[in-house]
Amino acid sequence: MHVNKFTDLDLSGKRVFIRADLNVPQDEAGNITEDTRIKASLPSIRHALEQGAAVMVTSHLGRPTEGTVGPEDTLSPVAVRLSQLLQAPVRLVRDWVEGGFAVQPGEVVLLENCRCNVGEKKNSEELAKKMAALCDIYVNDAFGTAHRAEATTHGIARFAPIACAGILMGAEIDALSRALYAPARPLIAIVGGAKVSSKLTILKSLAEKVDQLIVGGGIANTFLLASGKRIGESLAEADLVKEAHAIMDFMRARGAMVPLPVDVVVADEVSALARANKIAVNEVGPHDRILDIGPKSAAELAQNVAHAGTIVWNGPVGVFEHAQFAGGTKMLASAIAHSEAFSIAGGGDTLAAIAKFNIADDVGYISTGGGAFLEFLEGKTLPAIAALEARFDD
Repeated sequence: MHVNKFTDLDLSGKRVFIRADLNVPQDEAGNITEDTRIKASLPSIRHALEQGAAVMVTSHLGRPTEGTVGPEDTLSPVAVRLSQLLQAPVRLVRDWVEGGFAVQPGEVVLLENCRCNVGEKKNSEELAKKMAALCDIYVNDAFGTAHRAEATTHGIARFAPIACAGILMGAEIDALSRALYAPARPLIAIVGGAKVSSKLTILKSLAEKVDQLIVGGGIANTFLLASGKRIGESLAEADLVKEAHAIMDFMRARGAMVPLPVDVVVADEVSALARANKIAVNEVGPHDRILDIGPKSAAELAQNVAHAGTIVWNGPVGVFEHAQFAGGTKMLASAIAHSEAFSIAGGGDTLAAIAKFNIADDVGYISTGGGAFLEFLEGKTLPAIAALEARFDD
């Protein structure tokens, strides 16, 4: 993937428009409860300021109604937090599409919630042209929205004098491309989750690329069912057994594998008080629910991970929120942390597991994108990245 990189450009005195992802959670009083996305946007903003650019930043927040900015839609709390992190004033600009506001070199302003603008979600060409006229350089640094073709993620990239990937976006593209298109072998993918149906296209796409496809959660139960195992009352999708079987057959034919659990952790309910039993996979009873892989399986998979060249991780292998069902995910997380392989992880549950087991510093790259990360794994063309590719070396 070839895109213009922000850090390669002369920014001095330029008007720079940065599309960031500042969609952070807030409590009922409007206080920001988690600011990871704001912090992730800082490198590009700081780089622009240090290079003497006049900096405009915008983002979506929530799901506003176009044409209005309600109390829950405003980026005002984000402006306050951004100002604190930058240790510099950050002015919030409302009604900014038509211009008419000033921003000086070395100054940053935050442009009000871009999804409040009429035509944003429909990728209005008229809106995109107006926004492009505000800047000399357009910077997309919002990988989390790269799978959406909207006016600030796609349209503006077509009409701005220069369009490029920000520091965060560039790092995401580089990391994902390295993992999927030029991986050190063996390439191992770990895909967990409740349903095969929600990740079927990802599983099929990865089956063509990886040397091992480790499945977990309800997805693993469906694969166990496909391999002829009894799974009791475990979460699974019987109607997708043929699909799971086809994936295993396809991978076997190309010399790859889907290693399935030899032992599991079962209970009769999903709760913090449930009694967990470790049993061989052949001993699952009619009323058992499989809620984690067992210690033998976890050890075997950890050994596989230890010898990997590249690891792609999306999803836990058990109900790790409860301690008695967290062993499998914890052991795999530890194996990834200690592996010399290049690792990339993404997805909400995966990030929660990384935080719980405190391995963030030992993962090669943690993706900030949820849906965008998944669609990249599926092999889909992400509209925002495609727009940047079309402007390469313009």
